[in-house]
Amino acid sequence: MIKRVLIIGAGGFVGGFIVEESLKRGFETWAAVRRSTSREFLQDDRINFIELDFNNPESLSQTLNEALPQGEKWDYIIYNLGATKCTNFADFNRINYDYLRSFTDALFETEKVPDKFLYMSSLSALGPGDEKDYTAFNSDSIPSPNTKYGASKLKAEMHLTMTPKLPYIIFRATGIYGPHEKDYFMMFKSIKSGFDFSVGMRKQLLSFIYVQDLVEAMFEAIDKAPTGKTYLIAEDRSYTQKEFRQIAAAELGKKVVIPMNMPIWAVYLVSVIAEKWGVIRMKPSTLNRDKFNIMKQRNWSVDISEARKDFGFAPKVDLKEGVKRSIRWYKENNWL
Repeated sequence: MIKRVLIIGAGGFVGGFIVEESLKRGFETWAAVRRSTSREFLQDDRINFIELDFNNPESLSQTLNEALPQGEKWDYIIYNLGATKCTNFADFNRINYDYLRSFTDALFETEKVPDKFLYMSSLSALGPGDEKDYTAFNSDSIPSPNTKYGASKLKAEMHLTMTPKLPYIIFRATGIYGPHEKDYFMMFKSIKSGFDFSVGMRKQLLSFIYVQDLVEAMFEAIDKAPTGKTYLIAEDRSYTQKEFRQIAAAELGKKVVIPMNMPIWAVYLVSVIAEKWGVIRMKPSTLNRDKFNIMKQRNWSVDISEARKDFGFAPKVDLKEGVKRSIRWYKENNWL
């Protein structure tokens, strides 16, 4: 029988790729979106849509029951919903934790708990790493988030681990990039203009995961990985800011790019101003105090051996190839 997959948060950057991969693998694919969600990258006629109103938790059970007949369920659920920036930091808790709790409650109430429930968390749930010897994060790293975003993701993880009979798998992913992603696009745009901005003067190790490698890992995990485990997801090497700049500049055809290493105090000041301006406009600012704590972190290197051992995780796209594919898409779609 064809397996059913429900993707929560299907309208976001990563969500569209999850839906595409699900269809490619022959699953009966369901995309959960809000009524206002753009469906620009959800055009395939095979997609089954379901509209979930997380601001009305009482409606979730009814919506799930109306989507599938009584006694039927989705075999797998990939929960990709979450906020990475908010005007009000309290919204991190509401969106990243309260929404998840309401949804899992509705699954139990409707008896639609899947065989596996994959939750997209973030490396930010771990907080700062080893910034002296630059030891990579691993499966034994103890979480100590230093951002509201990271804390909300960790709180959501704890909810899953403390919910009996929920067959969860947690992905703590590093920086995700690829076609039609917007944050790394801003970095490419800056490098194209001849400048590369970074925070602090000390060595910084960055890790990345190309979006296609991430979504393929999701489906390998729901197929092969044991439940009740948390995995770190990244390319199996880290990069310096200089390496990232050189790779992007070469692909953009920029021979001269000036590195702008901003002092930490200056970036903090700008982040406070940008955050307050975002509040005035009622629109989340890309740069804020939460983002500042992420940007100043010196070590984002990751040990992926646990994921490799359990479900054969082996990223195929390194940063050079991933940047090439991303920039090609931006150019073809007149972003760059």
